[in-house]
Amino acid sequence: MSQCYESTRDKLVSKKASEAILQGLSEDGGLFVLRNLNELHIHIESLIDDDYLSIATKVLGVFLNDFSEEEVRMCVDKAYTNKFSAKEITPLVELKDAHVLELFHGPTSAFKDVALSILPQFTKTALTKNEMTEDILILTATSGDTGKAALEGYKDVDRTKIIIFYPSGGVSKVQETQMITQEGKNTGVCAIDGNFDDAQSGVKELFLNETFKRDLLEKNIKLSSANSINIGRLIPQMVYYFYAYKTLVNQGKINCGDKVNFVVPTGNFGNILAGYYAKQLGLPVNKLVCAANENNVLYDFLTTGTYNKNREFLKTISPSMDILISSNLERLLYYVSDCDNEYVTQLMTSLKTTGTYTVNERVLAKLKETFSAGYASNEETQKTIQDVYVKENYLMDPHTAVGYKVLLENKDKEHVSVVLSTASPYKFTKSVYEALHGPTNDDEFTLMKKLHAETNVVIPENLNGLEDKIVLHDDSIEKETMKSYIMEKAGQLV
Repeated sequence: MSQCYESTRDKLVSKKASEAILQGLSEDGGLFVLRNLNELHIHIESLIDDDYLSIATKVLGVFLNDFSEEEVRMCVDKAYTNKFSAKEITPLVELKDAHVLELFHGPTSAFKDVALSILPQFTKTALTKNEMTEDILILTATSGDTGKAALEGYKDVDRTKIIIFYPSGGVSKVQETQMITQEGKNTGVCAIDGNFDDAQSGVKELFLNETFKRDLLEKNIKLSSANSINIGRLIPQMVYYFYAYKTLVNQGKINCGDKVNFVVPTGNFGNILAGYYAKQLGLPVNKLVCAANENNVLYDFLTTGTYNKNREFLKTISPSMDILISSNLERLLYYVSDCDNEYVTQLMTSLKTTGTYTVNERVLAKLKETFSAGYASNEETQKTIQDVYVKENYLMDPHTAVGYKVLLENKDKEHVSVVLSTASPYKFTKSVYEALHGPTNDDEFTLMKKLHAETNVVIPENLNGLEDKIVLHDDSIEKETMKSYIMEKAGQLV
């Protein structure tokens, strides 16, 4: 068997893949990683004639070190067969300045579907492999898209319960409606008075609260996560990087072996970290370009080496990126510090106690070898949506527009560039409509119909008629009461 997973903060932690997936977060607060990542390899040439499911089976098999090849293939088939509206799963669209990798053709019209369609399959397989008798409670914070995708993925899955926390007023109306109308006897959704960082920090603290976990265990329940802190959530996101690359080769846009840029709008750093993992496995990547909105803590870090969350939290028109604590960055710090657990612990301790840390010059240099960064204001994001639609008749959501603006600002004529498109424009209809026409008082669902009539862009089936669904979840709490809420709610879920 391949090397076991360790914690970013303690190399003595040792978990099989199935154990890491079920646990989600290490007991010490660290994230699960493979020390020998750079020793693993995928031969690009072997993927050129494969479809998405075949690539997923090969790539995921490298990381699922205690899953059989048959188990991996079964998880892939159940996750993706007839579940996405595009036969390619993640189709690649060519525009004048770049290719756009559309990641939003899944059950909830967001890129999170790619990973959260398969994570429940990993969970079910892992429960059986480890002969666990307890039920699993998926406890997750969302900045918008993870919530609905996780709820849909885990809906009525045997021996699992799921509770989602989202920031009140911090997601789009469409995103909120998707969550609060979610069906399933094992699903719970709750708004908190705070921002995404409050929700995420609250959830992580509960994962480390031994008394809380012991109380849950008395109810025969163990915690797990559907956020990208869970290695099982992160690794499926590598697959679409490989798929985009093989598509470019098939289309004659590049030769096999040519390096490509990937521009990634990101707040929690999971989506772009998956690209880093893909590069470590052998994907020919020139630069991973981190695209941030006005909450540009990642831009500052990747350009200066100082991470500082002590700043005003801004609500933008790209709300899924309104994040100041980027959890997955910890995994990158582990690798660029040559797997130095103690160094990572020092940085994370500093972040928790002071809100900031600065990496040394060697680590910063390693970061800049692979990453570059840019950011877009609300106004620049709106202008990008309008310009791309007017010039190319292509409609993009605000997060994709952040990425496209950063791409245009940093044109690279020597390498083909791919912008990752994270959501359907209809998930953020008001922002998209106002980018084209200016302010409006119409609600998002009225604007959805207007936008469709104007652009002929198809409204995803899961969003069509969403406003007519019955609200099933209307809980709202103070962030300090998350623990007591979970203890009560978990007992109500089937």
